[in-house]
Amino acid sequence: MRKLKNSELERLSVEAFKEVEKTPIIIVLDNIRSLNNIGSVFRTSDAFLVEKIYLCGITATPPHKDIHKTALGSTDTVAWEYVENTLDLIKRLQAENVKICAIEQAENATMLNHFKPEKQTTYALVFGNEVKGVAQNVVSNSDVVIEIPQFGTKHSLNISVSCGVVVWDVFSKLRNDS
Repeated sequence: MRKLKNSELERLSVEAFKEVEKTPIIIVLDNIRSLNNIGSVFRTSDAFLVEKIYLCGITATPPHKDIHKTALGSTDTVAWEYVENTLDLIKRLQAENVKICAIEQAENATMLNHFKPEKQTTYALVFGNEVKGVAQNVVSNSDVVIEIPQFGTKHSLNISVSCGVVVWDVFSKLRNDS
């Protein structure tokens, strides 16, 4: 087995990325403080053709050298918008028939492995602050709360890791033809 060279990866150009059909996933970052986490979410969003990222509250916006450091140019490909109030945003998205999914540990949460996204539906995946998580008012107003099953002692994943796990899972379920 041989590792592929960068030239063999069939990467899309920025222009082609902007034209390609996106996965019906929107990412909402609710008060993320780490610029490196923000950049990593942009990179994951680029990898799985996410429609858009909303940066809310204290979440920093591009351009910023620490976001760029981990985003590796994906701030130029993935559509994004800053919205100050996360709750206002999710209510607006719900009015547009977007299903709001808070990614959080909560009573009666749906475990990620049991979550079954419906085709022809757009999902907004809300990821919260590194310490406080998704704000309670956002959790309370979400259509569903999804929890990543964890089995160790910490029951805590970095937000960028959580984003990668959840986006891959939803992406693969939406792309599965069965």
